[in-house]
Amino acid sequence: MLTDSERHIRREKEKAKQLRASRWWQNLVAAATCYYCGKATPKPEATMDHIVPLAQGGRSTPGNVVVACKACNTAKGGLTAVEWALKLHAGAAERHHVSDHGEK
Repeated sequence: MLTDSERHIRREKEKAKQLRASRWWQNLVAAATCYYCGKATPKPEATMDHIVPLAQGGRSTPGNVVVACKACNTAKGGLTAVEWALKLHAGAAERHHVSDHGEK
């Protein structure tokens, strides 16, 4: 028996599959840059990322999906875009602190 969460994820993955086949998505990935790192992302390397992950209740809608390079999508994992940005910012701040103060 599937849980409500598992049913939600299954349903939204099917919607994502349909969205990837849409003209809207095809146009988006044709000239894609990664939403997160801003680098040009060739179509074969472009992935669909849910800003709010399905596991956190996100939906497969145009307002919740972006083009992401494989590296960013993998690194972001199950975090929301905001959570991932905060994690990156915290890491950058720590590196800056270490370099400014010569600490290890």
